[in-house]
Amino acid sequence: MNALWTGLTSLRNLFDAACRAAEGKTPRPDVAAFRANLEPEIYRLRRQLAGGAYRPGPYRTFRIVDPKPRLISAAPFRDRVVHHALTNIVESIFERRFIPYSFACRTGLGTHKALAHARRACARYSCVLKLDSGKYFASIDHRILEDLLARAIHCPDCVCDTFSLRMSAAADCPSATRRRSSSPTSI
Repeated sequence: MNALWTGLTSLRNLFDAACRAAEGKTPRPDVAAFRANLEPEIYRLRRQLAGGAYRPGPYRTFRIVDPKPRLISAAPFRDRVVHHALTNIVESIFERRFIPYSFACRTGLGTHKALAHARRACARYSCVLKLDSGKYFASIDHRILEDLLARAIHCPDCVCDTFSLRMSAAADCPSATRRRSSSPTSI
């Protein structure tokens, strides 16, 4: 078994992931229920991951207006624990590949650092190009993405099983409209 997969399914990683997934969400009933049975839930999740029986649950879909209307699909808390467990393991692999001006969801970076960088850039440059690729993730060929992830991670269990399960669950999610391109592109 690959060392990354062993790390992903370790009890220490799963307990840590459960704590991280619960941050800021402790009042929610699903989080409270999971935490009330934390040990049995973690052991069951570990058995399912290790045995290949883990399947993501159905997404909860709701609308928000911030600043424009969006359809949000949220994974069940149990799946968020798996997401955090996977992130704990693969984050260091991808961190060194990111450009220095990518601030979202990165340890030690975030909104305040992005704002400071933007202020420095505004003082240095007279023009700014603001760009947003609408529905970018939904528009890319996920088979190509899975291949690129597999090359970076070198752990078929971490990539193929987890990514494929997530994408199969997302296919049932109303806000995840995926298009498959017929020609390969690089990311």
